Amino acid sequence: MSPSFLGKIKKIRSFAFKHSFFSLMVREMKTEKLPIKMWIDDVEAGAMEQARNLANFPYAVKHIALMPDCHQGFGMPIGGVMATREVIVPNAVGVDIGCGMCAVQTSLTDIPQKQLKKMLTDIRARIPLGFKHHKKPQDASRMPEVDDSKPMPVVKREYQSATRQVGTLGGGNHFIEVQKGSDGQVWIMIHSGSRNIGKQVADYYNKMAIRLNQQWKSPVPKAHQLAYLPIDSKEGQQYIREMKYCVDFALASRRLMMDRSLEVFGNHFGEHFAYAPMINIAHNYAAIETHFGQEVVVHRKGATKADRDTVGIIPGSQGANSYIVKGKGNKDSFESCSHGAGRTMGRKQAIRTLNLEEETRKLNEKGILHAIRSQRDLEEAASAYKDISKVMELQKDLVDIMVELSPMAVIKG
Repeated sequence: MSPSFLGKIKKIRSFAFKHSFFSLMVREMKTEKLPIKMWIDDVEAGAMEQARNLANFPYAVKHIALMPDCHQGFGMPIGGVMATREVIVPNAVGVDIGCGMCAVQTSLTDIPQKQLKKMLTDIRARIPLGFKHHKKPQDASRMPEVDDSKPMPVVKREYQSATRQVGTLGGGNHFIEVQKGSDGQVWIMIHSGSRNIGKQVADYYNKMAIRLNQQWKSPVPKAHQLAYLPIDSKEGQQYIREMKYCVDFALASRRLMMDRSLEVFGNHFGEHFAYAPMINIAHNYAAIETHFGQEVVVHRKGATKADRDTVGIIPGSQGANSYIVKGKGNKDSFESCSHGAGRTMGRKQAIRTLNLEEETRKLNEKGILHAIRSQRDLEEAASAYKDISKVMELQKDLVDIMVELSPMAVIKG
């Protein structure tokens, strides 16, 4: 870095010599019980209020970290990271447990758009989208194993339904995208979660935590939506088991969708088609890890692990670039980074205020086969999200970019 460059960014970022590198977080707030460390320069009021609640949560440790895609969620802001001792907080994981990304680099260097359109049709025929499920249960080998020796009431209740949901995309911001990489190769990327089984687990244990917290007369206000379960309790251990199952289910679902997408590619390109091993990363989960010399429960809600051993994926919005990244192991972020671009407006606001002709024009000019057909589809328009290039700039001390991916075609639920 040149002195002139440092002088420019010093005006908007605070620097600290920690862990042998500059800390480029935008700012640190010390008005609450714990500091709030932020890699974001403009936090919406609702998300900031939630971050303050986290900073005053009695079981939180060290500090709260906000990633550059941070925005308001339920209880905990999306793009937030919280480490706790003794307890786990279902709402700090969220309802789409295990939601995450996978990506595969292919041997292709280009696909003619006419052929790509046919391939998208074939993928849609193999992968149910939106609220659709498979008509028949998928092979049991595609499902994570259930440990019958330990209580998993929600998973066992939802298992049969889940056999029809594994390998389905879902709706919202989930997608299948074909991309051209800065490495010259064509990539396939999928964003999906744990479907209904994850929501059922999340709702079951959040309600349980609320009920138990009321019995214990918890000091945490109910309005904060941070009801917790002790990790050494029967209820806490049960939630951890079922949460982990949902993380595994979400991975199994992405793997099945990727396999079926690769089958389509293989059908079109035959023996000339090959691909690298799949990269996978989850961004809604909690895990027991060691940070700052102590064992803690790290809750990542809309945030991904970014230690030095992890290759991750940070997607942009529809029509924007995505990134394959390598973590830098920044301790101040609990070795985490953003999970995407982050929303700038709610879904209803986007549908109400964005211009359909303008949004489709921008995508058409880029030559992208996109999924915006009607006013309702504008909830996933690029203008409803932050600029991913600025998000990546704000977290240069969290990840290194390995490959930049430009969208060629996208399938939405």
